[in-house]
Amino acid sequence: MADSAEEPLMRHEVGLEEEPSQDVDLSDVSLLLEKNLRHPGYFVWLLTLSAGISGLLFGYDTGVISATLVSINSSLGHQLTTLDKSLITSATALFALFVSPISGVLADTLGRKRVLLLADLAFILGAVMQAITSSVPGMIIGRSIVGLAVGAGSFVTPLYIAELAPAKFRGRLITLNVLFITLGQVVAYVVGWAFTQWGNENTGWRWMVGLGAVPAAIQCMVMLVMPETPRWLVMVDRTHEARNVLSKVYGGGRDIQGMVDVVLKNIESEVREEEEAKRGRMRGQTKKEQNAWFAGSKDVWGELFRSPGNRRALTIACLLQGLQQLCGFNSLMYFSATIFTLIGFASPTLTSLSVAFTNFILTCVALLLIDRIGRRRILLYSIPIMAFGLLLCSAGFVFIILPTDLIADNPSSSASAHESVPLSERTAPLLVLASVMLYVGAYALGLGNVPWMQSELFPLNVRSLGSGISTSTNWGANFVVGLTFLPMMEFLTPAWTFVIYAVVCVGGWICIYCIYPETKGLSLEETGAMLANGWGVRESLRRSEA
Repeated sequence: MADSAEEPLMRHEVGLEEEPSQDVDLSDVSLLLEKNLRHPGYFVWLLTLSAGISGLLFGYDTGVISATLVSINSSLGHQLTTLDKSLITSATALFALFVSPISGVLADTLGRKRVLLLADLAFILGAVMQAITSSVPGMIIGRSIVGLAVGAGSFVTPLYIAELAPAKFRGRLITLNVLFITLGQVVAYVVGWAFTQWGNENTGWRWMVGLGAVPAAIQCMVMLVMPETPRWLVMVDRTHEARNVLSKVYGGGRDIQGMVDVVLKNIESEVREEEEAKRGRMRGQTKKEQNAWFAGSKDVWGELFRSPGNRRALTIACLLQGLQQLCGFNSLMYFSATIFTLIGFASPTLTSLSVAFTNFILTCVALLLIDRIGRRRILLYSIPIMAFGLLLCSAGFVFIILPTDLIADNPSSSASAHESVPLSERTAPLLVLASVMLYVGAYALGLGNVPWMQSELFPLNVRSLGSGISTSTNWGANFVVGLTFLPMMEFLTPAWTFVIYAVVCVGGWICIYCIYPETKGLSLEETGAMLANGWGVRESLRRSEA
């Protein structure tokens, strides 16, 4: 009786007073019902929070290295040089770069859930390795193992959420994963500050990096009871399980179950069309070629680059992911404590916490705005503010007399780093801090979360590979920034370093304006169809305003 009582109400809400006739397109009915869902439902929230622990790990790893670099001192055999710091920091990004495309293949072969579990195991191993090492090479190895975990987790978590979330809430739920990243950074800075203040000088940093194993172990246990995504289940002919997952995602009620049927049929139709297209492409090959172990992978790569729509999706995804790092944000996360030490702050780790907290608060705001304003608009509004913040930061550095040993082996730990800037002369350092917070806040609103919505750009058959390649772009750019930031600060001066990042922001804004369509509220299938016929910027704006 409950279902029959709910049915007229739901139909009235979406304008379906009577049973739909056979002339009505069921996919339109499904889309109308989906867009009128009032909230994601507890099951979707649980799935998102469970997967989002990967974001917490990502953020903790990013934040904890900042405090670690200024706390290690000679615990690894000698004072860290600039090269040591750059290698320790960039090793994570380098191995994340290597593993991201492989994660795409594994996600299609093993499933999205199993890749998350493998990432958790790597997180635990890497954290333990960092905590017990007594040498710089050992630290680099530990950071590299964590890089494998971060690369796999940062790719598959947004994919997992995107394939489970209703279209109306997809942006908000993926942004929630980014919120976990910023929360992890806040936790890392709090832990770093606490151990810096009260921990043992030689062992405190080991606890900082070792604690990263705890949330990984928690997620590993939670994900064991979480389901696979319905789209992957359909791909491997487990349709009944896919229906059960969709029923939990959308809830009960006769109308909702009708929508589940249509969503499932749309997924099945997409998978069937892709299988038929794949058979057509392989028809001219011999049976031996078709059965070769690399044949399937080669076909997916070919489809990704042959199809104009797929190429456009890949171009947009790589643009956003590359810009997210080349704008210089993670250099501030990795080296913020080092920067604030150089300009004379007595408690650089605590000062870095204010930056991480700004990132967290503005990501909370983005969580509320992303599905209202839209992905494209929020980028076009926020990136100019980022560029302005970077230019202000550059101006602040012009008036700061940096320590004479800036290019020495370990400037951040030297006494003159604290003495070169008198505590009473705070105008320029405070300008740097304020401009960094302005920049970070604008980044959190847009560029910090929109690139991770890359999964919604690709059709199902190339979604894992395309997302993996674009995530590799992110980590490739991250590696470059992590490796070059301190040398740029030394040889180009801090002022010119931040000017270069501002120029990158302006160039990225122009590219986004020209080719990035608005995907707010569109189903994954609708987005793919739009990009198949062009960049779809005007069409997407028309749809979003309708």
